[in-house]
Amino acid sequence: MITKHTSITTLAFIGLLFAGTSCKKGHENTGVEYAPQMYDAVGYEPYRQIRPNTINPQGLNMRLPARGTVARPNYHTKFGEGASATTDLMIYNIPADSIGIAERVLTNPIPQTEKSMAEGQLLYTRYCSHCHGADGKGDGPVGKEYKGVPNYSSDALKTLNDGHIFHVITHGKGRMWPHGSQITPEDRWKIVQYVHKLQQG
Repeated sequence: MITKHTSITTLAFIGLLFAGTSCKKGHENTGVEYAPQMYDAVGYEPYRQIRPNTINPQGLNMRLPARGTVARPNYHTKFGEGASATTDLMIYNIPADSIGIAERVLTNPIPQTEKSMAEGQLLYTRYCSHCHGADGKGDGPVGKEYKGVPNYSSDALKTLNDGHIFHVITHGKGRMWPHGSQITPEDRWKIVQYVHKLQQG
């Protein structure tokens, strides 16, 4: 007579037997692949070349994206509109330790107007005045704690040019942290304009 206890024991024995035989090939064997499409995707993956692609040129999975669909940093590549548009130098690739290059080659591409100066003042107030002070004298509330924040109207700093100021805003210098990730290049150039006004005292 088969009891409930006997049937459970039999099932347990069969389970152990099955488990024991399934492990006999060693740890390098991955066993049965139950979902091969999970490992070898049916869709074409751009960075893998598993099977020949009969659609794209040269049989590659990767192809050039449609024009205008590649994301770029969120700023213009031109400043102004129409025939008066200027190349902006907004894409900035000068390394942090090469401030001398910035001083030599960079000039502000944004024409100075009342509007750009007003925007520069607003941006300066938002991002810079807490350290450098409203008038650029290094007497902002944070600047008083940090000590050593420069006074733009001092003789030593009156000669700082566009490239120097833009580079320092971008990469920081000394105790000043970099602001390149928070302020767009266009806005950095507007701040540069306003700093020049502060340099004049």
